[in-house]
Amino acid sequence: QVRLVESGGGLVEAGGSLRLSCAASGRFFSINAMGWYRQAPGKQRELVATITSYGYTNYADSVKGRFTISRDNAKNTVLLQMDSLKPEDTAAYYCNAVVRTGWDTAPNGGYWGQGTQVTVSS
Repeated sequence: QVRLVESGGGLVEAGGSLRLSCAASGRFFSINAMGWYRQAPGKQRELVATITSYGYTNYADSVKGRFTISRDNAKNTVLLQMDSLKPEDTAAYYCNAVVRTGWDTAPNGGYWGQGTQVTVSS
């Protein structure tokens, strides 16, 4: 069983910063990619940023230049540094991991954290 636990959400004024953290635990062979998604009320969940085990990153256009994703492979953690936050960044943020549970299993991207709320006031 793979477990993802997020932390670091909260309330911040526009222009401020927050850092989200997600730690993976449990039994698995490897974690291919980790990332962050967000979902605002009444909207679909959307990609924020992802990072592979080699450090390749991908960002949503709306957060480029403001958010930075990083990863510690040894600790199975992923961080999201969010700067210059805007009210439109308000959402529940979810950690995601693409995991191989065994050496002979295919990567499975269906692992999610419980979510952490980020609220940006104007």
